[in-house]
Amino acid sequence: MGELILIRHGQANSSATTEKDYDRLSDLGHNQAALLGDWMRAYEDPFDLVLSGTMRRHRETVAEMGYTPTKFDERLNEMEYFALVRDMQIQHNVAPPNGPEDFAIHMPQTLSAWEQANINGAEPFATFEIRIQTALAETAKPGKRILCVTSGGVISMVMRMILGLSTQQMAHILLPIYNSSLHRFAVRPDGIFLTTFNAIPHLAPHTLADHRTHL
Repeated sequence: MGELILIRHGQANSSATTEKDYDRLSDLGHNQAALLGDWMRAYEDPFDLVLSGTMRRHRETVAEMGYTPTKFDERLNEMEYFALVRDMQIQHNVAPPNGPEDFAIHMPQTLSAWEQANINGAEPFATFEIRIQTALAETAKPGKRILCVTSGGVISMVMRMILGLSTQQMAHILLPIYNSSLHRFAVRPDGIFLTTFNAIPHLAPHTLADHRTHL
């Protein structure tokens, strides 16, 4: 049996209003990633392959964790949410989210419109889905342990593929994903199976409660 571990990047610049400004870790994000790296070296066996998306927040996270990627793969990059927000505003007069409560309403609406091709963003929904599906098929192999640093949208899409989720369910899986969280999958000849979702063992101490962030 093989194993695939997906890691969401540490907290990025959550006050940003553009993708470029968002794409860098906050001081807390750097600390989250460093704590995760310390935990993994203490409790995880070595990996056969370490992958990372090419975004700055991915590269900063994997570096802070103390791992050197075997490969940087742009197929593991996040959807451009700010482009989708722009399209929802221009084409459907839906205001950008203002805070976590708005975000929880806006995300399912946006992903549904994107899947139905009512908005396009920076790429079609089908293109986003196919590139992740292709990357997953190429890397997740029985007998291999793979570590992959990526983003919440990618993780939720993998969950959609493996669990057969609707787009609405995918959105509700995406919303609670913690920064620097760990998602574990067993890779067997008969398929890929979820074994752990949204784990943050490195942030378990009560003294680190303020490190448990979603945005």
